[in-house]
Order: sequence, then C-alpha cells, then structure tokens
Amino acid sequence: MIIYHNPKCSKSRACLLQLAQIPTNLEVVRYLETPLSVDELKELIQKLNIKPIALVRQKESIWIEKYKDKKMTPLAVLKALAQHPILIERPIVVNGSKAVIARPWERIHEII
Repeated sequence: MIIYHNPKCSKSRACLLQLAQIPTNLEVVRYLETPLSVDELKELIQKLNIKPIALVRQKESIWIEKYKDKKMTPLAVLKALAQHPILIERPIVVNGSKAVIARPWERIHEII
C-alpha cells in the first residue's frame, strides 16, 4: 500500500497511524517533498475513479488566487496539481488498482 502523506495534516497523520497497525508493506510518499507528475496524477485519478477537480483542495489560497474563477480543462487541473502539490486532497491511500481519499481515515477499509 501507498499513502500520499502530508505530516503537517492531522487527518493524514491519523490515517498513517491506522495504516501502521495493518500488517502490510506500506510506502509513505511525502508528496510535498516529492511532487507527482501529471502522468502520475492521471494514474491516481483513475484509481480514485474521480474527476481531477475532485482532487483539488479548493479552499487553499493558491487555488483561490490563481485558479478559482478560471474555466479549466481536466489536464489544466492536473498541471496545477503537479505545479502546486499543496492543492492535492489528503491523505490518499492506494492499494493495487484502487485508491481512496481517506477523509475520514476509515475509508481505507473500502480498499483493504
């Protein structure tokens, strides 16, 4: 399993704590330090089975200042997420071909 994690986020920390109790190989990706490429984001969107805009933290100041009132294609949204990874909803947990935005953390049970 993989968790896309932001250690400053309490929801992300709570999810990581729960995942640590599951006997599995867990890879922790600090996506703010290692941003995802557009192609990696496309793959993640497919696993989440959502549209790119659903992955955006739309209350973040960067989104409000730079993108909020713009009409954006899905690819433009992915490029914004790749450029500003702070905009990515968190935490995201991936298990094989499935993924969830683990808010609340209990959503991890959907893919285990």
